[in-house]
Amino acid sequence: MNVVQLEHLIRAAGALLGENTVIVVGSQAILATDPTVDDALLTRSMEADLLPLDDPSGDKADLIDGVLGAGSSFDELHGFHGDGVGERTVLLPEGWRRRLIVLVNDNTNGVRGLCLEANDLVVSKLAAGRQKDLEFCRAALGLHLAGHDTVLARLARTELAMLAAWRSR
Repeated sequence: MNVVQLEHLIRAAGALLGENTVIVVGSQAILATDPTVDDALLTRSMEADLLPLDDPSGDKADLIDGVLGAGSSFDELHGFHGDGVGERTVLLPEGWRRRLIVLVNDNTNGVRGLCLEANDLVVSKLAAGRQKDLEFCRAALGLHLAGHDTVLARLARTELAMLAAWRSR
């Protein structure tokens, strides 16, 4: 996925939900940090994980999945899609909302995509721990889009670190 495709998804999600803001929590959030990034490990996904605001029931996330998700008409037409997710889907460090990067322009039609900051994104990918997530982390750190020390400090401020500390008692 490239930044123009991400902007299109932000625009489409905003129109679908009738809202002016959506949060991008998946790997494609990296495009807000560096819209010109051209690393296959960082941009290989043709989906963006979209977290609707104020969605305790998960209905908005389900709507995104149905209309913009994998196998939808949107996906078939454009070759990329959005996955609606809930806040419990990703493990994020304390304070992540304060560090969101705003992606808004004419291509988003004024809908604000609030994208995870690169270090927070790497923390969430480390917590997920799948092979593709670890490859993403290595690439982001290798390109200096995220910093080792910052990632470690933020990882220490997650539920994962608290659980590990509790288990070691």
